[in-house]
Amino acid sequence: MVEQPLDEVDRKILAELTMDGRLSVTAVAENVHISRAHAYSRIARLTESGVLTKFTALIDPIKAGLRSSAYVTLKVRQHSWRELREQLRAIPEIHHIALVGGDFDVILLVRAEDNVDLRRVIFDQLQSMPGVLDTQTFLVFEDMDTR
Repeated sequence: MVEQPLDEVDRKILAELTMDGRLSVTAVAENVHISRAHAYSRIARLTESGVLTKFTALIDPIKAGLRSSAYVTLKVRQHSWRELREQLRAIPEIHHIALVGGDFDVILLVRAEDNVDLRRVIFDQLQSMPGVLDTQTFLVFEDMDTR
């Protein structure tokens, strides 16, 4: 499939679904001022092309019992990323993983029930992984959703 560049209608549809992924196609069409059939075909194309990768719910971590959050950076041994990322994906407390450039190699968003649980994830799981050379932890004091 040849990728089409996103136009203004696509961007409006993505903005609507980003704000509320549960919107019906009819509601998206009304909000973007296009027909329901046009909205349906656009959403299908955005999904098939991989622009829309999944529809999901955002949770309030505090209300969900995850009262302790931190960004944890990792310095990793060269050539260990592929194996390491699968191990990281298996840890349920890790909510986001990014391979980055700079002073460290990987940044994680870790959410845990409390500081004891957070400590367990960092010290017992992350620091003991083969390939992890160093970690640094940045506690999150307040979360803000920008969308």
